Amino acid sequence: MWTFRLPILQSTSPATLVATKLQQLLGERLSDYTYVDFCAGAGGPTPFIEQELNKRLGLSKPDSLPQAKAATPRANGLAHPNDSVDFILTDIAPHLPAWQAASTESAHLHYIPKSVDASAAPTDLLSLASSSHPTPSPPHQTKKIFRLFNLAFHHFPDPLATRILHNTLNTSSGFAIFELQARTLSSFLTITLMWPLLLLITPFYFWRSPGHLFFTYLVPVIPFVLVFDGYVSSLRTRTAEEVLRLADAEDGHSHGGGAGEGWEFKSGDEWHTWPIGEMGWLVAVKQSG
Repeated sequence: MWTFRLPILQSTSPATLVATKLQQLLGERLSDYTYVDFCAGAGGPTPFIEQELNKRLGLSKPDSLPQAKAATPRANGLAHPNDSVDFILTDIAPHLPAWQAASTESAHLHYIPKSVDASAAPTDLLSLASSSHPTPSPPHQTKKIFRLFNLAFHHFPDPLATRILHNTLNTSSGFAIFELQARTLSSFLTITLMWPLLLLITPFYFWRSPGHLFFTYLVPVIPFVLVFDGYVSSLRTRTAEEVLRLADAEDGHSHGGGAGEGWEFKSGDEWHTWPIGEMGWLVAVKQSG
C-alpha cells in the first residue's frame, strides 16, 4: 500500500509523499535528526522513505553511502543540511529477517534487534542500532531523535497512546504521525472502492499465484479482510486535535494553537489517491532544549 502507485489515480506513492512532506516541513533541519520508526512491523515504508530522502540529498547510490562525508557541524552545532539521514527500525516484536534483508540495501538503514516499547524507549537508542549491510554507516550519536509512526498510531488505545506521547515529548526532539485513513466519509468510500479495485488489478500483479486468485475471486477473503480492516482502522484513527488532547492529558499543558512547552505542532492532509484518498499527518518539532 505504501510503496504501490496506481497509474493515473496516484501521482506518487504514499511513501514518497511522506518523504516529500518531511522535507517540506523540516527543510534544512532534515539532516539534524536520526529517524526512528516505532512499530515498524516488517519494515513498512521506512526503507523507501530513507532511500528517497538520501537520493534527494545527493546520495542516490545505496552502496556508495558509507563513503559519504561525515556530518559537518553548522555554526549552531547541528548537522549540515546536505548530510545523509539515518533511519532505524524498531518494534515491540522485532521482525529481524525482514529488517536484515532491508538493511542490506542501504548503509543508512538500521534496526534494533531487541524489543523496543514505544512508551518506554531506551535512552541509548542510537547505540543499540545494528545493520546487515556489508559496510554500514553507524548513526551519528550526536544527532537528535525524530520518531516516526507510519500507519501505526491508530492501533494504540488511549491510555497507551498517552504514555507513548509522554515518552516521545520527553526523550525525542521531533515526531511525525502519518495515516492513510480517517474517520471521514471520503475515507470510508475510498476503502470501499478497494474491493472492485482489487478485482481489477489482481490478474496483472498476481497471475502466477493460484492461491491469490482463488481467495480474490472464488472465495473473496483477501478483499473482505482488507476492506474490513480499513473500516476498523478508519474508526480508530484520531484527528490531530485528539492526539494533542492526549498529550495535554499527560503533561498538563495546552498544546493548542500549534505550540506548547517549546514544541511546534503542524498538521494537515495530502491527497494520496484521486479523487478522495487523503493522507493525514501531524508533525511536531522541539524548539528548545
